Amino acid sequence: MRAFDSALSDLQCRRFWVESENRRVSLRLVNAALRTIDKNGIDAMLFEVRVRGANV
Repeated sequence: MRAFDSALSDLQCRRFWVESENRRVSLRLVNAALRTIDKNGIDAMLFEVRVRGANV
C-alpha cells in the first residue's frame, strides 16, 4: 500500500488553457506528464487521454 501512497503524493492539480477549444481544462498530473505536455503540447495530450476513453 505504501507504493500506491507515494505515487499519489506526486500528483499535482494544474489548469491549462486549450486554445483550440477556447476553454480551461483541469487535470491531475504527475511530473512526468507535465514534461510530456511541455514537449508535445496540451492538444496532443488531450487527444491521447480522450482516445483512452476519459471524459475531459
